[in-house]
Amino acid sequence: MADPMTHIETLRRPRLLIRAARHGLTSYSRERTLQRILTTPQATADDVLSDLMRTEAEIETTRKNGDLAYSVSRHLEVLIALMGEAALMLKARRTPEGA
Repeated sequence: MADPMTHIETLRRPRLLIRAARHGLTSYSRERTLQRILTTPQATADDVLSDLMRTEAEIETTRKNGDLAYSVSRHLEVLIALMGEAALMLKARRTPEGA
């Protein structure tokens, strides 16, 4: 898979969904949220992002198909986690090892 950050930057979702996710990002709790979303523990931040991207893509397909199983709240939760993890990864990349 290409760089996870590049993939995230190219995501196109409804504006209202993204705005709601950005609003929810202020109260993102990594421990609480990832425990609910991820089915198996992930070893690295890249693995977490990959799993979140896969989950979000599945939910997006459900949304686009008009499937009654689509859950806006679940989609928001995954988008918030995806944005939160991406922000944490960017912060870690920008912070020098010794700082």
